[in-house]
Amino acid sequence: MPRSKAKRRYYQPPPRKKPKPSPRWFGATILGLMFGGVIVIVLNYLQLIPGTHHQTTNLYLFVGLGLIAAGFLAATQWR
Repeated sequence: MPRSKAKRRYYQPPPRKKPKPSPRWFGATILGLMFGGVIVIVLNYLQLIPGTHHQTTNLYLFVGLGLIAAGFLAATQWR
């Protein structure tokens, strides 16, 4: 006996595989990047980095902000 149109099954794609969890060292890397950036900025502000006596340089500020941004970008990939 032929099946009615209402009971026909439509194609259903297979379910997506779950992504693998991140390795344990990845979380430590994220925190290391963020804290490293903060430390560079604070040391620059306190003029404790060699070559910054009597002036604060923007280079170290941008390096610190870059480390913090890299930490945030890495955090978006953490599972």
